[in-house]
Amino acid sequence: MRRLFALMRKEFTHMKRDPRTLMAVFFMPILQLLLLGYATNTDVKNVPTAVYDQDNSQASRALLEAYRQTGYFQMDYIVHSDDDINTLIAAGQARAGIIIPPGYGTEIAAGRRVEVAVLIDGSDPTIAGTALSTATLVGQAHGAALRLQQLAARGASTAGAASPLDVRTRVLYNPDMQSSYNMIPGLIAMILMQTTTTLTSAAIVKERERGTIEQLIVTPVRNWELMVAKITPYVLVAMVDVLIILAAGTFWFHVPIRGNLALLIALTGLFLLPNLGLGLLISTVAKTQQESQMMAMPIMLPSMLLSGYIFPVAALPAALQFVSSFMPLTYFLVIVRSIVVKGTVLQLLMPQVIALVVFSIVIIGIAIARFKKSLD
Repeated sequence: MRRLFALMRKEFTHMKRDPRTLMAVFFMPILQLLLLGYATNTDVKNVPTAVYDQDNSQASRALLEAYRQTGYFQMDYIVHSDDDINTLIAAGQARAGIIIPPGYGTEIAAGRRVEVAVLIDGSDPTIAGTALSTATLVGQAHGAALRLQQLAARGASTAGAASPLDVRTRVLYNPDMQSSYNMIPGLIAMILMQTTTTLTSAAIVKERERGTIEQLIVTPVRNWELMVAKITPYVLVAMVDVLIILAAGTFWFHVPIRGNLALLIALTGLFLLPNLGLGLLISTVAKTQQESQMMAMPIMLPSMLLSGYIFPVAALPAALQFVSSFMPLTYFLVIVRSIVVKGTVLQLLMPQVIALVVFSIVIIGIAIARFKKSLD
C-alpha cells in the first residue's frame, strides 16, 4: 500500500504541476453545464419583425400590440413598402413581416372581412414554425375578440360569430420548412471551423515536437511570413473541402444553391482566415499537440451552441447573445444560409462581411505578435 500511495501522490504532483490541464479538467464540465443549460432552448422569443402598416389607425395598432404582447414578435423595423420587408428578410435582419392593408380600421369597424399578410423567413424551420403557428393563432384570437365586441355592442347574439380578420401567412424560401435547408449550410460552416482550427492549432507545436523549430529560428523568415506560410496550405485544403461539401449537399441532400456560387466561395475563404488565425494563436501558446486540442475544446463547444448552428440565437438569454456576437461562426452562418437558401446578394451581407474582416485582422495580428522565434 505504501508503494501504491507513493505512486498516487506522484500523479497528483504531476497534475498540480500542469495547471492548464487541471483547469481544463474542472473548467470544461462547468462550461458544458452552463452552456447546455442555457443554450438548449428551442422556445423562440422576440423574433425580429418588420411592420408595414398602411392604415396606421387605432385598430391596426391594436392588432400589432396583440402580436407584440405574445412575446414572440419584436417590432424592430417600421417600413414603407413590401420591398423593404423582403430586403430585410433576405438580409437576415428580420425573420417575419406583417403587412396591414389600407382601410383596415374602416373595414373592421364595418364588420367586413380584412386580409392581413404575414411573411415568414423559412430558412430556419425552428423560428418559422413558431412564427407561423403564433401568427395564425393571434390573428384568430384577435379577430374573434373584435367580432364579439361588435355583436355585443349591437345586442346581437354572439353564437357562431365569424372572425372579420383573415391572416394570410406565407413562408418564404423554404415553404415546406425542410430542416436540411437549415442544417446542411450550417454543417458547411461547422465542419470548416473544426477542421481548420484543429489542424492549425498543432502547426507550431509540431515544429517544436519534431525539433524543426530550431531551423526556423535561425532563418531570416519573419513572423508574418511564417504565419502566412502556415495558413495558406490549409486555406487551399479547406476550399477543396468546401466544394466537396457543397456538391454533397446539393446532389445528395437536394439543397439548392440559389445564390452566387463564386460569392459563397469567396466569403468562405474570408471565414477561414479568423479560424486559421485562432488555430495558430493556440499553437503559439500550447506546448504539445494534446494541449492544443484541449485548448481548442472550450472554443468549439460555445461556438456550436451559441452561434445559431443548432439553437436559434433569438432563443438565447441576452448575455449569451452578446457572447455569440464575438464568434466568427455566428456571422458566417448568416452568410452561408442567406446565399444558399435565399440567394442573397453581397450588399445585404456587408455587416457580416465587415465583422469577419475585423476578426481576421485582429486574430491573425495577435497570432503574429504572439509568435516568438525562440525555444521558450
